[in-house]
Amino acid sequence: MSLHARDMVPVGRVSGVYGVRGWVRIHSYTEPREAVLDLVPWFLRDGDQWQAVAVHAGRRHGRGVVACLADCAEPVAARALMGREIGVRRGQFPSPEPGRYYWVDLEGLRVETLSGHALGVVAHLLETGANDVLVVRGERERLIPFVPERVVTEVDLEGGVLKVDWDPEF
Repeated sequence: MSLHARDMVPVGRVSGVYGVRGWVRIHSYTEPREAVLDLVPWFLRDGDQWQAVAVHAGRRHGRGVVACLADCAEPVAARALMGREIGVRRGQFPSPEPGRYYWVDLEGLRVETLSGHALGVVAHLLETGANDVLVVRGERERLIPFVPERVVTEVDLEGGVLKVDWDPEF
């Protein structure tokens, strides 16, 4: 089965080979990291196409995750998958609680100040430990802390706008 990028949400990537039986190391984008194992089926990106792959087994290993994938029984096959992004269908995610958002849903939103000044578009988010940070690209790049109510005052997913209490000079 082949799907296009617009149907998929990246949840990790194959980052290496694990052992001699074809297991792969996974750099998971989920929190906790092993939650990626619950989001099956997986699809691996090959160019601009996504191909389904069965996950036979997996577990947390150190700070990462390791997995045994179908048709991958030796290190040579595992090595061929290195660097491939892992995606799942958007519908595989549960609906977030009110006031909570998946990062992928925030990417691409227009960012405006409370007075309507356009700052740009959310390019991506960064995890800093203290709080997440919006990377907003417009006439220049801005880093805006994702602090609900204090900085981020409104998220309108349907309207495609994120309102912030932010000085446009910053």
